[in-house]
Amino acid sequence: MLISIDTLPQYYEDIVKEELNVKEWQVDAAVKLIDEGNTIPFIARYRKPVTGELNDEQLRDLDDRLKYLRNLEEKKQTVIASIEEQEKMTPDLMKKIEEAKTIVAVDDIYRPYRPKRKTRATEAKAKGLEPLANIFILQMSSKTSEEEAKDYINEEKGVDNVESAIKGAQDIIAEMVSDNAEFRNAIRNTVMKHGEIVSKAKNEEEKTPYENYYDYLESVSKIPGHRILAINRGEKEKVLNVKIEMPDENIIKVLEKAIITRQSNFTNVLKEAIEDGYTRLIKPAIEREVRNTLTEKAEDGAITVFGQNLKQLLMQPPITGRCVLGWDPAFRTGCKLAVVDETGKVLYTTVIFPTAPQNKVEESKKIVLDIINKYNVSLISLGNGTASRESEAVIVDIIKECKSKVEYIIVNEAGASVYSASKLATEEFPNFDVGQRSATSMARRLQDPLAELVKIEPKAIGVGQYQHDMNQKKLSETLSNVVEDCVNNVGVDLNTASAPLLEYVSGINKTLAKNIVEYREANGQFASRKELLKVSKLGPKAFEQCAGFLRIREGKEPLDYTSVHPESYVSAKKLLKKYGFTTKDIVSGDVKLSKEVKDLKNVAEEIGTDEITLKDMIAEIEKPGRDPRDEMPKPVLKSDVLDFDDLKEGMELRGTVRNVIDFGAFVDIGVHQDGLVHISEMSDKFIKHPLDVVSVGDVVKVRVLSVDKERKRIQLSMKDL
Repeated sequence: MLISIDTLPQYYEDIVKEELNVKEWQVDAAVKLIDEGNTIPFIARYRKPVTGELNDEQLRDLDDRLKYLRNLEEKKQTVIASIEEQEKMTPDLMKKIEEAKTIVAVDDIYRPYRPKRKTRATEAKAKGLEPLANIFILQMSSKTSEEEAKDYINEEKGVDNVESAIKGAQDIIAEMVSDNAEFRNAIRNTVMKHGEIVSKAKNEEEKTPYENYYDYLESVSKIPGHRILAINRGEKEKVLNVKIEMPDENIIKVLEKAIITRQSNFTNVLKEAIEDGYTRLIKPAIEREVRNTLTEKAEDGAITVFGQNLKQLLMQPPITGRCVLGWDPAFRTGCKLAVVDETGKVLYTTVIFPTAPQNKVEESKKIVLDIINKYNVSLISLGNGTASRESEAVIVDIIKECKSKVEYIIVNEAGASVYSASKLATEEFPNFDVGQRSATSMARRLQDPLAELVKIEPKAIGVGQYQHDMNQKKLSETLSNVVEDCVNNVGVDLNTASAPLLEYVSGINKTLAKNIVEYREANGQFASRKELLKVSKLGPKAFEQCAGFLRIREGKEPLDYTSVHPESYVSAKKLLKKYGFTTKDIVSGDVKLSKEVKDLKNVAEEIGTDEITLKDMIAEIEKPGRDPRDEMPKPVLKSDVLDFDDLKEGMELRGTVRNVIDFGAFVDIGVHQDGLVHISEMSDKFIKHPLDVVSVGDVVKVRVLSVDKERKRIQLSMKDL
């Protein structure tokens, strides 16, 4: 059952409000819209007046937090029911549960009441030793521990002697110490502040990528996320032994001070039980929890960076109006070529062998020159995989011999092999082999990066770090959200979009995307957005969510080519009429309203809308089919090659940012190997993260700091440029 925002405690709403820096009414409105089944892109774009213009990022953060708080409340209700069933609930305990702000805190409180599997303490309790443990804890008896223990010897129950009785009582005390929520929380906080993560090599002689961590120590509170992920991978690959060093002596002293309230005959018994409870029960559990916390935090940070990189990559401007030759390089099997026209249609495919072992360079050059001339190719898209460097040299020679202007660009082919062998690729190109499909993908990635890259699982695109080590569910959800936001931000041509692209449109699932394509194939192009309602299983709610994001060129209704939602068409037509225009004027691009509409409030009231929607409406009508990607930096096209051996220290170059990670950015400077700009070389000023300075796709000026030819490493700097 979904817990409504109204039934959640008030301070939950206060938490969300404070974390997102938004007002209470905005939280209420957004949650209501989400619970009604509206998608985040739809709310962000078409319900701005209701939410106070919360953007998609704020709405996703709110949605994530809401899910956590609802899970927390469900957890609390489960715990309360369990403790009440045991008839152990007290007003103080209820208050602690109700005020708990994390699931970990609830788990700590519930620990003493959770049904336990067989433990040393449960065995001791079964032997009747719990009263003895209580005597020791109370520290009120004048007898010695041995004297008190005599009364609990019971051979039938397996308590054969005094020592056995005392040991059993200590086991009970150890578990009581371990189950204390306040103790665990205090220890957890202490370790997070003062603990150290230590890694050691299992074999110091072995050469691995983890040599920096063979004898490594760093404070838990300061270690950055990328080092956590590197250490975790080294441990997973059985190269490293990893542990958390804790201030054991100090922790034990604090526990003793809290439990041993007076000098008694039981002090040593209690000390031994406390140390056992900490060493055997608390310490291993806290170590696991701290490492899980560090890993989760590191993963969240890496996923955020991955998402931002992916967004920049997907939002790269398309190169339109050019016939492109896709080039998938290889050695033994040859280089696969695919000619793709301005619309993305494949005109021709072939295989050439300019690289080893065949080395048919001249023959290959002649074939490519003929292709360029025949199909009017003006751009070559070369994949950056195996034999890319050798292929590039051939391409540069071809360009020199070519009479027409031809340029080339090296494209990151990450994910191309995944796509080319996929079911989708087989359906798209049933008669192509994987090489032909890959070459086609290379070409189309330039023409429309977004439309092509949505066909590939986001984590395979190659703009993150340690993506295969992360929580795959969380990673997939985050990246899918990024793709969804990008697709809906750009808009989709309803008559050309593939099913994979349509799946990311607000309100459209896999089934509806398939049904739209099938309807289009059976009935021809959509003439209007309204026609979507004829698609099988696409009802009014789905139509409401998706219609504004789907574009129709040259349809019956010119407003269908804008992002104006059909629910606002009446208002839009009133607006046009008021200033002497018709919807037909939209197509010509001659509608200029921004200077005409002086009083937004009055005009909005007159046409039956609100000020926010009116402003968006004016912007869309003035620039129908506007593509936000046009504002992004254009890719750097090349006509000559730079060799690794050409690089010299101090050389200044322009390059394209390919990937941003926690400690720097990789920049394509025109050689086969990307160079690294370390975070310390990005600016003279202090920066928290490379993303504060650069994004994927940015064109930047860099200076070569060093070139390691043996290890194929290039160090770059952006300072003073």
